[in-house]
Amino acid sequence: MIQIEDLVKSYGDLNAVDHLNLAIDQGEFFGLLGPNGAGKTTLIRMMSALTPVTSGNIFIDGVRMNRDESEIKSKIGLVPQHINLELELTVEENLRLHGKLFKMEKEVMNKRIKELLDFTDLYEKKNVIVKKLSGGMKRKLMIARALMHDPDVLLLDEPSVGLDALSRRKVWDLLKALKQNGLTVVLTTHYIEEAEKLCSLVGFIDKGKIVSIDSPENLIKQSGEVALECFDEQNGTTETYFFHQRQEALEKAKSLKLNFNIRPTNLEDTFIMLANRRVGE
Repeated sequence: MIQIEDLVKSYGDLNAVDHLNLAIDQGEFFGLLGPNGAGKTTLIRMMSALTPVTSGNIFIDGVRMNRDESEIKSKIGLVPQHINLELELTVEENLRLHGKLFKMEKEVMNKRIKELLDFTDLYEKKNVIVKKLSGGMKRKLMIARALMHDPDVLLLDEPSVGLDALSRRKVWDLLKALKQNGLTVVLTTHYIEEAEKLCSLVGFIDKGKIVSIDSPENLIKQSGEVALECFDEQNGTTETYFFHQRQEALEKAKSLKLNFNIRPTNLEDTFIMLANRRVGE
């Protein structure tokens, strides 16, 4: 579905994306994780034809990305980081405007609007001016708008940024439904738990390169299945050690004689481990 070959985006002497290669199958829910400045948003912008590539190629369903080609753009739906809705229009008017931009026929547009308002639980808000919506509702509307023209690929750049915990969970429920419907989704997020719960495949990007890619379950196993956190009150620091068995963690804790906590490892542990490894290179 998505094939990225030797992709580069340069700003002067800086390669924000550095000879990156990536393949994402149809129906995959792919999560892209990395520190600030790693190249996540730059990659999403190139995949959505908003930013020109310096070199390399992006193919969507076998069609090469071209910023001037409307056919390829119609295959992609984008939910950017920042709210870019028409705040003075109603919920329904925002969707209708998007449909007109993609030259949808009126009957098809009306049907699609009804489907998406029901899907996002926004039907009762369809006549509300967007600026009066909560942050969570605006995010859901952005997802609905991106789906309006029935794209093959949905690109989500930090879709739950700035939301409280309850609103974030509601957005997650919406994204889980998309996963079940078989849409190909690419998600960037700072909420590692979000990637762990939603994604079938996760890639870690750093300095413009993919440094590791696998299922969340397999990535977590890279660290070990048990984490031992020890807090040193004298130094005010926490050290984390990883083991394959709980008994090994207990033996280590006894030798350290510090306050400790033993828990299952998670995707955040792998993220930190990989980040620390890259820093030490």
